[in-house]
Amino acid sequence: MKIHEYQAKELFKGFNIPVPEGYVAFSKQKALDNIKKFKTFPIVVKAQIHAGGRGKGGGVKLASSEKQAIQFVDEILGMTLVTHQTGPEGKKVKKLLIEAGQDIKKELYLSLLVDRETAKIVIMASREGGMDIEEVAAKTPEKIIKVYVDPMMGISGYQLREIAFGLNLPKNTLKEFGTMLKGFYDLFIQKDCSMVEINPLILTSDDRVLALDAKVDFDSNALGRHKELMELRDLDEEDPLEVEASKFNLNYINLDGNIGNIVNGAGLAMATMDIIKNAGAEPANFMDVGGGATAEMVENAFKIILSDKKVKAVLINIFGGILRCDIFAQGIVKAAKKTGIDIPVIVRMEGTNVDQGKEILKNSNLKLTSARDLADAAQKVAAVVK
Repeated sequence: MKIHEYQAKELFKGFNIPVPEGYVAFSKQKALDNIKKFKTFPIVVKAQIHAGGRGKGGGVKLASSEKQAIQFVDEILGMTLVTHQTGPEGKKVKKLLIEAGQDIKKELYLSLLVDRETAKIVIMASREGGMDIEEVAAKTPEKIIKVYVDPMMGISGYQLREIAFGLNLPKNTLKEFGTMLKGFYDLFIQKDCSMVEINPLILTSDDRVLALDAKVDFDSNALGRHKELMELRDLDEEDPLEVEASKFNLNYINLDGNIGNIVNGAGLAMATMDIIKNAGAEPANFMDVGGGATAEMVENAFKIILSDKKVKAVLINIFGGILRCDIFAQGIVKAAKKTGIDIPVIVRMEGTNVDQGKEILKNSNLKLTSARDLADAAQKVAAVVK
């Protein structure tokens, strides 16, 4: 689960991570009220969306006066901000962060991630932070410092010093930076984060370290341990179909293709997406109803797929185990009768009670095409595309 920059910075404050003075606004009037709280300029007007690259897209502007700040509020609030992470459709800006400007001596980069290959937490840092960090990582990877922390042992003093020395920080900032980095790590562990990033982490003219930006992603599987974090969820920033699927505990990700698919099991879902692509089509979604899905869950999954206007056909690929084929077939029939089917639906089923499942579909009088196996399903998908 992602959160906004202003929310991440509120979390930072509780873990000894210094941030600039700033105030969030959900309306123009609130933004104007926030501007008046600053006695000195410049100040920064920052769009709040769940995407990086806001500065390059025109969503972050430095105002040298109150008049200019008001102008930037008018320009940014309500705009459709397009960045390399939003896609061409962009995202509408509904929130602003008004923040004190800083006298920047140096821009650095700092992040924490889970490294699955080593089963450790990796701290990544660079002396070259800022908007072009992706280019730095791609063209000069040697400039990215990596330190691996065993989560069973926790972060050690020598690791804090390794990062500090790697960033070439002044000696008088080492203690402050060590405290900040320790809090950074504690936040990651205590809140079950999957990624925490500060870009840029700045060194000010008076040698203070400050988180000028903040990005936090939480492991959605751990949110049951953090009810307070659910209050930070912004449904406006999420795909409406993905939000709807989450209500029924369905694993759904919306994609750009035109072939919808419903599968039980993540591995089988990935294989099904490959089959669709190999057939010359593009999957419209990833949909895993899970091994223990009920007929109601299957019904809701089918409704969500059919509500996607770009879907031109549906491939259903089920291996009956815990989710029996007859239960799955009942869910499909209920959903199809409630929503109506005006696009081709190809069904491939194998496993427990497969004959009963096929009989239910056959007697449903629905326009469903049965596939013998995966190869046959791929051929039928190809025929639909053509």
